[in-house]
Amino acid sequence: MDAAVRWFCIAATILALAFLASIIVTLLWRGLEAMDFTIFTSEFRPTTYGDATAQKGGLLHAITGSLLMVSLATLIGTPIGLLVGTYLSEYARGSQLGNAVRFVSDVLLSAPSILIGLFIYQLVVLPMGGFSGIAGVISLAIIVIPVVVRTTEDMLSLIPNTLREAVVGLGAPKWKMIILVCYKAALAGIVTGVLLAIARIAGETAPLLLTSFGNNVVSGDMTRAMASLPVAIYQQANSGYPDLIAIAWSGALIVTLGVLLINIAARALLRNRG
Repeated sequence: MDAAVRWFCIAATILALAFLASIIVTLLWRGLEAMDFTIFTSEFRPTTYGDATAQKGGLLHAITGSLLMVSLATLIGTPIGLLVGTYLSEYARGSQLGNAVRFVSDVLLSAPSILIGLFIYQLVVLPMGGFSGIAGVISLAIIVIPVVVRTTEDMLSLIPNTLREAVVGLGAPKWKMIILVCYKAALAGIVTGVLLAIARIAGETAPLLLTSFGNNVVSGDMTRAMASLPVAIYQQANSGYPDLIAIAWSGALIVTLGVLLINIAARALLRNRG
């Protein structure tokens, strides 16, 4: 019986790895076909649909938009998540308010991202009269916050109370103890949580379809529709034009490699912390 269970587990593992390998091989094969410098240096050219020799543009507009929105969302969501996580760990242990905040954070952490997109569409897009990079940043920041909250609380909870008591016993105020001792001890774990949050929002499509939507030019105007890699991949993959579909595959490869590098960095930080 033990041998049967063991072989069953091995077979399930091989099957899962086979699916993963198939996805990676297909992504590399299709993504590298259209990968060249044009992808990183040119915008999409929607007026060339009728010319088979001039259809191909690039993804510069989408890469720029993604970098802008992900960066701003991280800058907004990280401090908020850090402070909320600190409150839950250091000031609200066992309190009803702390439990309520933790529950809301966990709900946001598991909520479908399209619901967040719908919420921001109603709250920001409609009052502003159209799609905008601002709306996209807000929706992504809301996704970042619960990830950072959970990571911060977990990392701070691992710090021994004896260390806190020793610092406070020396006469240091609690806020200084948190900044100079707790944050320093939990820094690697908190940074890892931020990197994982970035990896998550880098591939989000649903909330951006309802908030920033996209355009075909490089733009830094956050009050107007702004392109992003996930949305550009979705739109070009559904265009029906082979050249645009090939560009979509290249975009998917770029996103995958970016997320992979971020996850590798996060694991390296955790390993060094250990």
